[in-house]
Amino acid sequence: MSYNIPDHFKGLTERQVIASRKQYGYNQMGKVNKGSWLELLMGVLKEPMLILLFAISIIYVLIGDYGEASFMFFAIIAVSAISFYQDNRSKKALEALERLNEPLSVVIRTSAVVQIPTHEIVVGDLCITEEGKMINADGRIVHSNDFSVNEASLTGESLSVFKNSNAEDNKVYSGTVVVSGLAIFEVEKVGKETRIGKIGESIAGIKDETSPLQLQIRRFVKVMAITGIVIFLIVCAFNYYHTRNLIESLLNGLTLAMSVLPEEIPVAFTTFMALGAWELMREGIIIKRSAIVETLGSTTVICTDKTGTITENSMELKYLYDYQSDKTFSEGEFGAASLETLIDYAMWSSEPVPFDPMEKTLHRVYEQTKKKDLRKEYQLFYEYPLEGKPPMMTHLFENGDEKRVIAAKGAPEAIIAVSRLSGEAKNKIRSVVEKFARQGYRVLGVARSGFEGNNFPKKQQEFEFGFIGLVVFYDPPKKGINEVFQHIYDAGIKVKVITGDNIDTTKSIASQAGIRNTAAVVEGKQIAGYTETELMQVCEEKVLFTRMFPDAKLAVVNALKKRGEVVAMLGDGVNDGPALKAAHIGVAMGSKGTEIAKAAASLVITNDDLGKLVIGIAAGRRIYSNIKKAVQYIISIHIPIILTVSLPLFLGWRFPQIFTPVHVIFLELVMGPTCSIVYENEPMEKNTMKLPPRIMTDTFLNWRELTISIFQGLAITAGVLFAYQLGVQSGGNEQKTRAMVFSTLIFANIMLSLVNRSFFYSLFESFKNRNPLFVIINGLTLVLLFAILYIRPFSVFFKTAGLNLSELGTVALIAVVSVVWFELYKMIKRNKKRGL
Repeated sequence: MSYNIPDHFKGLTERQVIASRKQYGYNQMGKVNKGSWLELLMGVLKEPMLILLFAISIIYVLIGDYGEASFMFFAIIAVSAISFYQDNRSKKALEALERLNEPLSVVIRTSAVVQIPTHEIVVGDLCITEEGKMINADGRIVHSNDFSVNEASLTGESLSVFKNSNAEDNKVYSGTVVVSGLAIFEVEKVGKETRIGKIGESIAGIKDETSPLQLQIRRFVKVMAITGIVIFLIVCAFNYYHTRNLIESLLNGLTLAMSVLPEEIPVAFTTFMALGAWELMREGIIIKRSAIVETLGSTTVICTDKTGTITENSMELKYLYDYQSDKTFSEGEFGAASLETLIDYAMWSSEPVPFDPMEKTLHRVYEQTKKKDLRKEYQLFYEYPLEGKPPMMTHLFENGDEKRVIAAKGAPEAIIAVSRLSGEAKNKIRSVVEKFARQGYRVLGVARSGFEGNNFPKKQQEFEFGFIGLVVFYDPPKKGINEVFQHIYDAGIKVKVITGDNIDTTKSIASQAGIRNTAAVVEGKQIAGYTETELMQVCEEKVLFTRMFPDAKLAVVNALKKRGEVVAMLGDGVNDGPALKAAHIGVAMGSKGTEIAKAAASLVITNDDLGKLVIGIAAGRRIYSNIKKAVQYIISIHIPIILTVSLPLFLGWRFPQIFTPVHVIFLELVMGPTCSIVYENEPMEKNTMKLPPRIMTDTFLNWRELTISIFQGLAITAGVLFAYQLGVQSGGNEQKTRAMVFSTLIFANIMLSLVNRSFFYSLFESFKNRNPLFVIINGLTLVLLFAILYIRPFSVFFKTAGLNLSELGTVALIAVVSVVWFELYKMIKRNKKRGL
């Protein structure tokens, strides 16, 4: 962070900052309610499962069964603790993301330029803002260069406004965006006192859009909840009709309602998304909305800028072409006398306080080759910003003797078009430009003009320019970028390069970076001429899009979306903002990206490494896959619980109340952590990034997947009911039969959690994916089961009897058979894929 700041700008001292903050407060719209632990707890206590537990506890208290009531109250505490722990983890992860998403602001304090969190800006601060930055407080301009700002967020006017310290309107406002140049402004208002604060607009008021997966899960849980209510009423009515015992009927109904309600699913979804976003944050990928993690795994097209994304954005000056002598000079020859004019005018056409990498390089070369530095003698008194298609810019300087310098630079085509050149000369220059561009170099033309008086033309193109030469930069592809694109292609994702650079340079760099199918190119000016159908076809077929301006970039992104693609757009500049906002996933570069790009994006890569996006896509695929596994596990294990509670009652079997609420809640306490904690920790399956992206519009659980889960659940049900009948037929009493049924279901649950780690690879293959939480949770479950069977206080409370070794082996075998048959299905699936 280097700025050439005039010496008289000292800024506030630490003591003045404290005094200002005490008087005017922090630069924030108001304290946003993050939700206290008490509010989190109250939210947990409103969960349907806990309401059912409260109802059952009260019934047990009313009938005087204080042991059961005590266990229910313990269960309430345990379920609340698990939910609170998960909610709190999610809350902390999201708060950490929010802190990282707060932009930094550049201020001058005690004569030093420093970066601070935006909320720490105080009235009286000297803030530095530049192209692409968002202004974060209201203030008065005290110094500026080529400074223009877009105030559409306040006025609705889309055109940028030029401002400086001497202008009648020298104010800047929070929430507006710098379009060009640099300014230093003194802060006059912060927080709620700013214009945007008084209007009442705040990021805190923006509601996140509900993702398709969230909607599908909500619908599923709602259907299951309604089913639970219906079954509760049916069971209560059926049981009361046969027993005339209202309390027993209510308990049976509530037990079944508990077994139907899949309260683990929404908890699992929130946990997976929030923790997934937090884990990506640790990798240097800042997710602004946790639900975007889901979309990442579905990415089908990556649209990437070239400069700073594929390339280093280092902009080394490699060659200078002098038109007068028709000679090209390499780095070691920049001190040649014949190059003095070219280097001078290349520097004068740049910003006096440069922020662009190329302009910084031109200033540095000027310093190294110029015997006498004239920059302090000349003042910028008139300027034309970078504009036009292709673009150019012009600066007018004057010294104390009223000697003028009028310098222009820009795309070679633009500079050639405004220069006094013969047709032959133009062709000669174009051939030089083409030769450099084919090698991947970035080329700019430089020109000069003479103009008397102050009645300057309205447009810079109206000046009469003399062509001086070309400055040739090399921005090499990033190290390892070929491997990154190889991973992207392996994952079945298409790549489009959308850049403002010319055809030849883009082709060369794209080929060096390993991008495929770079032969055909589309230019930005062609985009407007296509019909919607033609544009959709072009965007599907072509890979390179050059000389692109903001509207053209936006049109390409929208055309790809209309084709059903899930689009990730990468960019770092002001002109990338609309396309970043429109894409499913807008990806901004954290180090070199402008604030407007970061504000428009939904994801920020902190170190500008495109490879991080591949990590993000892999994480999205892993999380989506693990949520599906968790939900399918919950569906499969709920089916035997529901049927084991209901069928003995409806069929009039010998022990109709084989499970009480105590047994069901124990199973819920086992399933909850397995679903939301263990599966969340599951590593990505091998070859996940070799598969094509999933279709975004696909239902979360299609009928085939739902049918598989139902069959798994029915197979376990058959095993559990077989154990029931085996217990009855062998003359066992209710306690013995219950022990056999309960043990079978616990063993089956453990086996199911392991088998469902993959719906393709074998159980033994899955063991290679280390997940110690499976060992911990399943080991703890077995310890508790043996305590329930063999430790008297527990066995009495759960109304079970101990099983001998033969019986224990029998129920374990039944559980294994009822679950492990699925391994045969997976083997057939694998063989089919291999073509066996």
